[in-house]
Amino acid sequence: MDIWVLLIFLLATGPSAATGAMFQPGDWYRGLAKPSWTPPSWVFPVVWTTLYICMSLAAERVARHSGVSASVGAALGLYALQLGLNILWTPVFFGLKRIRAGMVVLAMLWLAVAATLVAFWRVDWVAGLLFVPYLLWVSTAAALNWSVMQLNADQAKGPAAL
Repeated sequence: MDIWVLLIFLLATGPSAATGAMFQPGDWYRGLAKPSWTPPSWVFPVVWTTLYICMSLAAERVARHSGVSASVGAALGLYALQLGLNILWTPVFFGLKRIRAGMVVLAMLWLAVAATLVAFWRVDWVAGLLFVPYLLWVSTAAALNWSVMQLNADQAKGPAAL
């Protein structure tokens, strides 16, 4: 393991973590109807911290194959794409309070995470495996976003909600 490369990838997750601190759920989110299976608030920072570590470890493993595998560049490009979409969701959903737009971002994020997982797996199967919990969590987040959108249809309608 190259600790410096790992540190770079960990630092790259910083903006995503920062959006979580800048755009907290607040009264608006607490006031929305949510499904009974909504995880408690304390779960989110624990899960995201774990996921950022797994994502960074996976990216470091893939980066080690640079110069050996021609698919490293594409895999890391997908990593950057999913990270950008990850960063985007929180301000869209919590900052702008756009439930439907959040769902659109999550759908794109899910596709990007799935593509990254496959691309990483092709370079290093352990790196791909490290992305599985992330895909599962994004799937859960998408189901939660969808449920919140359905339960709060009055707040999710019209162009202003997009």
